[in-house]
Amino acid sequence: MPESRANFYDDFMTEEELGEEEKKRIAKSAGNVSHAVLEKARGLVKPGAKLMDVANELEKFIIGTGFDLAFPVNLSINEQAAHYTPSVDDQKTFSNSDLVKVDVGMGQRGILTDCAITIDLSGRHEVLVSATNEALQKVVSNAKAGIEVGKIGNIVEEHLKSRGFIPIKNLGGHGLGVHELHGEPFIPNFDNKDATKLQDGALIALEVFATYPKNRGVVVNSDVNEIFGYVEDAQSRSESARKLLQQIKEKYPTEPFAARWLYSKELSKFELYAAIGELVRVGALESYTALIEASNGFVAQAEVDAIVTKDGCEVVTKSNSK
Repeated sequence: MPESRANFYDDFMTEEELGEEEKKRIAKSAGNVSHAVLEKARGLVKPGAKLMDVANELEKFIIGTGFDLAFPVNLSINEQAAHYTPSVDDQKTFSNSDLVKVDVGMGQRGILTDCAITIDLSGRHEVLVSATNEALQKVVSNAKAGIEVGKIGNIVEEHLKSRGFIPIKNLGGHGLGVHELHGEPFIPNFDNKDATKLQDGALIALEVFATYPKNRGVVVNSDVNEIFGYVEDAQSRSESARKLLQQIKEKYPTEPFAARWLYSKELSKFELYAAIGELVRVGALESYTALIEASNGFVAQAEVDAIVTKDGCEVVTKSNSK
């Protein structure tokens, strides 16, 4: 799972070759599906549900729409801000004390979406979640061609502080390029004085991360590694690693993948992770380590994708049904 991503790489074209209208068409269509996936997640993420079952169902739903996965479904809990996806044979279940970030992405012909919601299963973090959503809406209302990204960060930080929270300073929004999930510009969650301006017609992810003021407000790497990406060919010692790298190149040459997607009868769980570890060590793969708040504090996330215009921005990760 997933068995094939062939449609993602057929007819590969650059952003210029695709053209603005085709890029917008795909972004809007994928955005509509992204919204549907997140709404589906609201009904699946509940106490007692297995993370593996939720991830599999959402990924199968995406593939069933004719789009492909831009990255594995992220189900990051509590202090985890991003990049957690179930491991091979993961038996974890959601509890009634969890604050869950559901982050999904899909694409077609290299045009990608990336959007997220936070689901509070405990009911104890409703104000944090609402403040995060409000900050995102203020960004959407103010983002337009010509605005400096540092000023967007200031909007986020000022609103969160007015509600009694702080931003995660080393995470934020980003550009979305062809087969480039985290492109330029980086859009901070605080005023970092970056004068880079949003460009008319750009496809961007507007993304807010927030936490409680007692916490440090930054994320660090954890010891959880379940998402990886192909970098380049590199010499490895074991035959299993060499075979696995060939499989990765064929199936996942550009977008990130989950270790569980490669699990099969040919390799045991131990052999699979050993081969992946070897490929990371020799530089053939990079690891997208699960990110946690440095104080182990709870984190909320809200993210939409938008097309920048001269007069504002058009959110594409929403329902287009009437």
